[in-house]
Amino acid sequence: MSQSSDVIQVGTISGRILLIRGERVIVDADLAEFYGVSTKRLNEQVKRNRDRFPDDFMFQLTPPERSELVAKCDHLARLKFAKALPYAFTEHGAIMAASVLNSRRAVEVAVFVVRAFVKIRRVLSEQRQLAQRLAQLERHLSAHDEQILGIVRAIRTLLGNEPVPSRRRIGFQTSDEP
Repeated sequence: MSQSSDVIQVGTISGRILLIRGERVIVDADLAEFYGVSTKRLNEQVKRNRDRFPDDFMFQLTPPERSELVAKCDHLARLKFAKALPYAFTEHGAIMAASVLNSRRAVEVAVFVVRAFVKIRRVLSEQRQLAQRLAQLERHLSAHDEQILGIVRAIRTLLGNEPVPSRRRIGFQTSDEP
C-alpha cells in the first residue's frame, strides 16, 4: 500500500460520515479529498457514469440540507457559496465512485471508507444492545427495590424505630379504656 493512503485513517473517514435523510453518507467534497481528486473531477466521472449510481448509492442535497450541513460542519464552509448542490454518497456509492475514478489511490482508500462504514455500523449495533440491556436491568432492579423496601420496613418495625400502628379494639368500649 502507498504512503498516501496510509495517512488516511478509518477514524478520520468515520468522522466525516454524516446522517442525512436517514442514510449514512459522505459528501462529495470529503470523498474527493480522500480519493485525491478535485470535487469537480469526482462529479464529472459520476455524471458520465450516472447509470452506476442509483438513488440508494447517491443523492443530491437540497438547498436547506446544504445550509444545515454548512452550519454543522465547519470543514464544509466552502460549500456555502458554491453554485452546485453537493452530492451525498452512501457506502456503496463511495465504492462505485472509486471504481469510476479508476485511480490507484481511490481504489486503495475505498477499503478504508468501507471499514469506516462498518465501524460505525458496529458501534451503533453495540449501543442498541447496551441500551436494551440497561432497560432490562432497570426493570429487574425496580422489582428488587420494592422487595428491599418491604424488608427495611419490617426490620425497622422489629427494632422499634418505626411505630407499630395501634389497632382499635373491636366491640363495646368504656370511656376509661384506652
